[in-house]
Amino acid sequence: MSVQLILLEDVQDLGRIGDEVHVSEGYARNFLLPRKLAEAITSGALKRIEAKKLRLQQEHEERVNVAKAMADKISKLLLTIAVAAGENDKLYGSVGVSQISDALAAQGMDIDRSDIVLPEPIRELGSHSVAIRLHADVRGTVSVKVVRADEKKADN
Repeated sequence: MSVQLILLEDVQDLGRIGDEVHVSEGYARNFLLPRKLAEAITSGALKRIEAKKLRLQQEHEERVNVAKAMADKISKLLLTIAVAAGENDKLYGSVGVSQISDALAAQGMDIDRSDIVLPEPIRELGSHSVAIRLHADVRGTVSVKVVRADEKKADN
């Protein structure tokens, strides 16, 4: 025997908030209903779900707008990272996520290292574009200029 319910929260492998689902009576009685993850379909429940969906959508849009504003700020930055380099502009080491994160922090941008998308470390001098994941829907790009350690001292 199955029961038809409306989900109040996202439930993994079952559905998203507001979905009407058919589940067994035991699953409904022992898992979904006691945890307030679902309830019987009524007009009141449908109204509450719609209000909650609207609120969640507005919160999502706010987070996306904040991420877009941050992406604009990041795109205007030029990070200069000084490293030791040999002949042919090859670096003795490499510039990785840690150095880029530290340079962003020095500019006042607190970006988690896991959000910096760097397929492989930078191993040459010059300008490079590095993607930064600010939100699931928003990515920014920062310009990273890798210079010789002695060139940066000359610029100051």
